[in-house]
Amino acid sequence: MLVNRVFPPDRGATGRCAADLSGRLAAAGWRVTVVADGTGPSEAPPGVTVIRTGGTLAGQGVPPVRNYLYALCRLIGRALRLPRHDVVVTMTDPPLLAVAGPLLAARYGAASIHWSHDLYPALLPVVGARLPGPLMRMVEYATEKALRRHDAVVAIGRCMARRITAIGVPPERLAVLPNWPDSRIHPVERASNPFRVEHGLGDRFTVTYSGNLGLAHPMAGVLDAAETLGRTDPDIVFLLIGDGRGHRAVADAVKERGLRNVRFLPFQPPERLAESLSAADLHLATMEPRAEGLLVPSKVAGALAAGRPCLFLGPAGSEAAALVDGCGLALDPLDGAEIAAAIRNYARNSARCAEEGRRALAVTAGWNADIAARRFAALAEAVRKPASLVRVPKRGLPHA
Repeated sequence: MLVNRVFPPDRGATGRCAADLSGRLAAAGWRVTVVADGTGPSEAPPGVTVIRTGGTLAGQGVPPVRNYLYALCRLIGRALRLPRHDVVVTMTDPPLLAVAGPLLAARYGAASIHWSHDLYPALLPVVGARLPGPLMRMVEYATEKALRRHDAVVAIGRCMARRITAIGVPPERLAVLPNWPDSRIHPVERASNPFRVEHGLGDRFTVTYSGNLGLAHPMAGVLDAAETLGRTDPDIVFLLIGDGRGHRAVADAVKERGLRNVRFLPFQPPERLAESLSAADLHLATMEPRAEGLLVPSKVAGALAAGRPCLFLGPAGSEAAALVDGCGLALDPLDGAEIAAAIRNYARNSARCAEEGRRALAVTAGWNADIAARRFAALAEAVRKPASLVRVPKRGLPHA
């Protein structure tokens, strides 16, 4: 059983990863149930049963923390009413879902795996969600205790693994499985890319930020760079694709500064990801330095899968910085002058863009959903409790 707030067609990287993994586990012989929030149909892979809580994904006018709490309660309540499963996998949407893993596992006599995409509650202040001191300490204690009780914890980066080890999870129960790019992403030739034609990009060097514009993704340095390049290199265009809690502030800043070289587009449908990501000559990914080890921006892997170099604007010690080594640069997210200089260098060096694009493809070729699913399945099989240890009816295929 896999528990997560979103699942396709809901938007979100965790939902897409859950769909990729669950479908491949089902193809490998597991009977997979996914518990997700919300209502309506789901895009379930063959062999995967998706059960919705019937709740609302986001209440209008309700603070995010309260929305997450309501979703957490619905997910736990629905999962507790299901038949027994061999392995319970909790994710990190909503925050604090890690606490539910040992509870659900105890209910079933099952093994529990926590798949950590974000490390809560430490990430809460970074994304603007502040709890009173005593409550924060209580939540930290409960989460850390729960993580130590899981049979296995999966981190999506080595920087995150270090954080998890520091709170007492034994290294032998910790696995590092980076997120993989969407399998629909592949390079599309620049000259014949319909997305570039549709949006009138012509021959302009295009710098793209594609994904969530959240509070953990600082954009001040990018806007400073855009302002500088607007004066010195007006043929360079910035394309910001996506939405998020920080979108309005960025849009307002662009308007106030009069940045005519910055364009906005909404999230693109999955079937157009290859075109939209390949429309870029250079990608940007940003991360608040305080978030090192608390998250790994998934947009980096997507950019590299499109065969494009990427500037990671964030801490040098993070997994994302290591990922762009040789096919991009890691820079200070607040240093607009440095960012502008790097972009200008790429714009004037097409050979560098092409070579680093080839290296980007080589990086992503060695890690995809199929490889990750095989490793996850091996982990699930390793922690699955033998039938002789639990009082349940005889079963056939293993359940996840």
